[in-house]
Amino acid sequence: MIIVPPLVFYSYFGIKKVPSAHQLPCPSILRGGVFFCPLFLHNELMSNILQQIFKDHYEEMIYISHPRPAIVENVDKMIACGDASFGGAMYGCTSCGEMKFVPFRCHSRFCPTCGNMYSVDRTTAMSFKLINCTHRHCVFTIPEELRLFFLADRSLLNCLFSAVRSVVLRMFHKMNKSMNFTPGLICVLHTFGRSLQWNPHIHCLITEGGVADNGFWRKVSHFNYRCLRDSFCTALLNEMERKIGKSFKATKAMIYRDHKNGFYVYAKPNQCNPKQIADYIGRYLGRPVIATKRIDRYDGENVTFHYNRHEDEKLIIETIPALEFIERLIQHIPEKHFKMVRYYGIYARHRECDKKLYRAISKEKHRIYLSFNLWRVSILHSFGYDPLKCPCCGKTMTVLEIYYNHKPVSLQELYERTMIKHHARPSPGSSSNAYCSML
Repeated sequence: MIIVPPLVFYSYFGIKKVPSAHQLPCPSILRGGVFFCPLFLHNELMSNILQQIFKDHYEEMIYISHPRPAIVENVDKMIACGDASFGGAMYGCTSCGEMKFVPFRCHSRFCPTCGNMYSVDRTTAMSFKLINCTHRHCVFTIPEELRLFFLADRSLLNCLFSAVRSVVLRMFHKMNKSMNFTPGLICVLHTFGRSLQWNPHIHCLITEGGVADNGFWRKVSHFNYRCLRDSFCTALLNEMERKIGKSFKATKAMIYRDHKNGFYVYAKPNQCNPKQIADYIGRYLGRPVIATKRIDRYDGENVTFHYNRHEDEKLIIETIPALEFIERLIQHIPEKHFKMVRYYGIYARHRECDKKLYRAISKEKHRIYLSFNLWRVSILHSFGYDPLKCPCCGKTMTVLEIYYNHKPVSLQELYERTMIKHHARPSPGSSSNAYCSML
């Protein structure tokens, strides 16, 4: 075995030595006796202010707030997002020897960085389902008297989805009971308002039209606003009484007495045509709880953030203790495997007659849209630089090795797992280079 001193390795590839804190074992492709390898950690300064707030007050959150297991899991992921000690991918330039280590992300919806990427992927998946017709964006809200019920028992959030589904489908069914017109619905649950307070409500995207059992499409441009309010109020209260029991009857009677016009439902016509549908989905149906740009200042004890008040769009700047800010955020973390986005009507079924409906985005364009969501392309569009472009010679860097739990992972094994996942059989002459090309 040939021992290559570090200084010889650096001078041969023309690379400056970096501090020992930024060094990891050299990839096996270049190992051959090399004991040290320089690293330039990708996104070393990507830790955001939200991570810092939770790191500083993590123990207080655990021992004072007593969070649910789902909260602890998501917070731990968010804090460790981008931490190189949890693994990553080693990239190297085959021309000049420049190397870069890209740490793994947490893929948690609670993380502002990964949550935005999740929203982009979710928005793309929604867009592929949409029919090429005008959609109506509706918002189904509940009064303040009922909000604490959903906070105490999160299983009641399913009642919101059930109520919205039954109200909309019943409204279309009453138009012509014999033909049974069915619309398409995409429902997204938001549990937060602009001030981060607990305010569960449903954003719903409804097709302005429905398809009959015989395949006939009927355009519907008028939604009975009063019918939606009264029907949603009745359907939700009945669902809650069925879940909670007889003890809810007194509250139900009080709600009927104080809200004689039903619950507020926003269902006014809006310019939500197929060309603007992707922007509409991304804006209303896929945003995280708070963006880091809304956090103005953090001094270690207090957090200052801003928002535009919903009633008059007035700019509100609020300063609250860090622990209160954390509690406002973590209450919106859903339970594990809880579906925040649900499809109903023609968007949920798979019938042969529905395949004849003209989609807003054809299948031929799906590959193009998905290509924009790849990691390399997303970084290029968001920050204006190519993360795999060698800063020295400008050529594309190649995956050398994957690290996980402080150990290198075989690229051949990852490639075989990927092929099995997609129900394909690796070719006899396949190697890890095929997996590298997919990255």
